Amino acid sequence: MPEARHNPRVIAIVNQKGGVGKTTTSINLAAAIAELGLKCLVIDIDPQGNASTGLGIAKEKRGLSIYDVLMEESSLEDAIQKTSVPNLDIIPATTDLSSADMELFANEKRIFLLRDAMTLSGARLKDFDFLFIDCPPSLNLLTINAMVASDAVLVPLQSEFYALEGLSQLMMTVREVRSKANPDLRIDGVVLTMADLRNRLSQQVENDVRQTLGELVFKTVIPRNVRLSEAPSYALTILDYDSASKGSAAYRALARELAERHGYTVAKGTS
Repeated sequence: MPEARHNPRVIAIVNQKGGVGKTTTSINLAAAIAELGLKCLVIDIDPQGNASTGLGIAKEKRGLSIYDVLMEESSLEDAIQKTSVPNLDIIPATTDLSSADMELFANEKRIFLLRDAMTLSGARLKDFDFLFIDCPPSLNLLTINAMVASDAVLVPLQSEFYALEGLSQLMMTVREVRSKANPDLRIDGVVLTMADLRNRLSQQVENDVRQTLGELVFKTVIPRNVRLSEAPSYALTILDYDSASKGSAAYRALARELAERHGYTVAKGTS
């Protein structure tokens, strides 16, 4: 059994480019961490609400959402919902978030709203070991809120020719947030996604990324896997949809690697 923490590790899952496996990583990494016996909370701060859908929260069942929290109309703890996955809860997103940038622009605390809500809910959040914030595919006010509220950023990076392009902009944003609002923010790691290891280009991309970023890159690589693509349409994580798939094996390996990076002792073969 992993050792308990006093404070959760808060990780924003960020890439301003869409279609790189960001939400897939958010929900399946959280589910795999939860399977290890650690308590997780996913905060869906993407107006598309795909993480909420993927964890089985239908639109009509979302009730209070992260939008209500950011508008200071709800506490964070009141917006938490249980999912069907043991040890995994969620704060869902709704399409109301689409207008949040404009609605929050005049608020002097606009980049600190999520952090302040988490501070007020500190005692409740100590129930969790990890908080994963699924961010929109842009470096907008919602993503900045996530970074300001987080301990670290995890970056899913698609195994394609232009993988490293755009990463420099994200790194600059992290540095800016660190200098102005959250000096403790760090890059937790980069995880390669949608890799076809039979493909020479994928192998070359992985080599280039590892040479450029070194130890920042997780050892685990997430393969391109049809079952991973199918699972969200059934509102299931890959672990529940096809526990024996390559996608499940990869996210379980990533969960063990992340947990160990943060000081948890995970027995070999634990799933």
